[in-house]
Amino acid sequence: MNKADRYLQAGTRDNTRRSYRAAVEHFEVTWGGFLPATGDGIVRYLAEYADQHAISTLKQRLAALAQWHITQGFPDPTKTPAVRQMIKGIRALHPAQEKQATPLLLQHLEQAVQWLEQEAAQAAARQDLAALLRSRRDMALVLIGFWRGFRGDELSRLQVEHTQAQAGVGITFYLPHSKGDRQHRGTTFRTPALKKLCPVQAYVNWIRVAGIAQGPVFRKLDRWGHLAEDGLNANSLIPLLRRIFNRAGVSGDLYTSHSLRRGFATWAAANGWDIKALMTYVGWKDMKSAMRYIDTADSFGELAMGQPFTPATLDQANTVALTEKIVDAVYQGQD
Repeated sequence: MNKADRYLQAGTRDNTRRSYRAAVEHFEVTWGGFLPATGDGIVRYLAEYADQHAISTLKQRLAALAQWHITQGFPDPTKTPAVRQMIKGIRALHPAQEKQATPLLLQHLEQAVQWLEQEAAQAAARQDLAALLRSRRDMALVLIGFWRGFRGDELSRLQVEHTQAQAGVGITFYLPHSKGDRQHRGTTFRTPALKKLCPVQAYVNWIRVAGIAQGPVFRKLDRWGHLAEDGLNANSLIPLLRRIFNRAGVSGDLYTSHSLRRGFATWAAANGWDIKALMTYVGWKDMKSAMRYIDTADSFGELAMGQPFTPATLDQANTVALTEKIVDAVYQGQD
């Protein structure tokens, strides 16, 4: 691969590249279509699978086919009026409610963290390094994932050298690229220390016991306490989180890695966060993305602790200050 090809390949996310390749292969091999395709061919392809796949899957395959034609210098057959009409018809005849992750309840987060704290204390008492590492890693994972509202792939790509934490003050994460950063300009995420369920202290405890100086923050851990060099795969987070919550006495099967992000968004909205403040903090670029994650029902109303706080709209500069005020309001009087 020459230098130009390397840079061109780096401009597309690995997951996107794999899914597009699979979509084109499905069109050509599984269905037996011909490339370059015509608009009529795309219509027949959609008709074949309209009652078998979700509309989101069909649209992803259209995006892959469109990308193939554009990069090969052919007209894009997915933009014809017939194809657009076909998508409308599929929506009308096969309506489907979008599946969303169940938001993690603050009560369940607290229950899991209390259990992990007990596990860590017992492991330290019997000098069981493997169990101590696992409980410290898992605690940092769920607390950072929730309070920072990270996606699963963002959690899996956090690097120690790109993270600065100061106990009792706050933590800063830098991600060179993420789903919301299409231009790969890099994004910095900040979270203050909390009086309870603190992600900063959880991170410090994990790094200290693991002795990690660089590389992925979250890694696989074998039964003997040996840490892997590579980071956790994003796809492994769902079974890992479900094991954590199930062992803590919570119905873990309800939750996925996205439940952390959606749980924080729901909690923040129920506790008075302005929608634009929430968008800035979590990293959403448009209102539609934010509203998909927020339950209109006050899911956390009975769990809110302390006095209510209604923030004003803010910019990036004072997002952290707002977060600190809200945290103080929520945990006021808590030990």
